[in-house]
Amino acid sequence: MVTKGTEQSLRELLAPALADLGLMVEQLTVQQVGRRRLVRLTVDTDLVTAPPADDTTPIEPLNLDLVADATRVVGDVLDESEVMGEQPYVLEVGSPGVDRQFTEPRHYRRNVGRLLKATTGEGSVTGRIVAAGPATVTLEVTTKGTTTTQQLSYADVTRAQVQVEFARTTEEKN
Repeated sequence: MVTKGTEQSLRELLAPALADLGLMVEQLTVQQVGRRRLVRLTVDTDLVTAPPADDTTPIEPLNLDLVADATRVVGDVLDESEVMGEQPYVLEVGSPGVDRQFTEPRHYRRNVGRLLKATTGEGSVTGRIVAAGPATVTLEVTTKGTTTTQQLSYADVTRAQVQVEFARTTEEKN
């Protein structure tokens, strides 16, 4: 049987081990699947204990080596603890995908330099995140060849999601 207490215990158990890698638990679920439990863990860069220097510098995305390191560390911690009991489990560790909905300022900060579609009560806007502070995000919006900046309060955003770009050139990134 899987309970919310199990998930909370796992979060508390894994947090210090992941912090040593500069990561944090983004999302954690435990599901009963047949005779096994499925532990799905999403990790992300810890911007709280290691904040970036400013609101505008892009943050390096997680790489597969770091996710593999996290998988090894989490597996070792789970195997050494009693929190999972005797029942077998399957562990899946990954990073947040582009389909993640932004719900916290750190989600915006983590994606400086990327294209974002944000919806507010006044409509939606698509622009490149140029700064993400504690209360607002600043987007560079291009409409009919004209580029402007638009600042949105996180409190006003009802939905926000990164837009996938397939044709962005290296020059456009700089």
